[in-house]
Amino acid sequence: MEMALNEARAAAMRGEVPVGAAVVAPGGIVLARAGNEVEVRRDVSAHAELLALRAAAAVRGAARLLDCDLFVTLEPCPMCAQAISFFRIRRLVFGAYDPKGGGVEHGARVFDAASCHHRPEVVGGAQEIECAAVLREFFNKLRDQGAAASPDQCPVSAARPNP
Repeated sequence: MEMALNEARAAAMRGEVPVGAAVVAPGGIVLARAGNEVEVRRDVSAHAELLALRAAAAVRGAARLLDCDLFVTLEPCPMCAQAISFFRIRRLVFGAYDPKGGGVEHGARVFDAASCHHRPEVVGGAQEIECAAVLREFFNKLRDQGAAASPDQCPVSAARPNP
């Protein structure tokens, strides 16, 4: 998770929403890592998870990452959760819960849908306090600069997933 946190911090330095991800193969081999690049690429699909998954698949020379784990600092959105399913990730480990935009433990709950082809093992709340702090700090700075209208723009809260 430390690598994902480092990617999130780097994303914040670029003015991106600070989310980071890392794809790890058996033996702890890091295949790819990425931070959000939505603003720099002008591409709303340039989420950290998708960038890291695509890069890992390229390294592997395969479309599926069956034995790999994905570490991400924020609960994936529905788009990323669906991609995680398609890439056949073995295990998803995420940090902060996202009650507003999450698609795993909140919202669409993609892996629970009958249409989901693959449900990875899911571990939520890994280094949650650190991951949430990076996001809160970023959005607090935006508010201080007058760029963000309200605390509602920060995806994390103290809320836990509903059982």
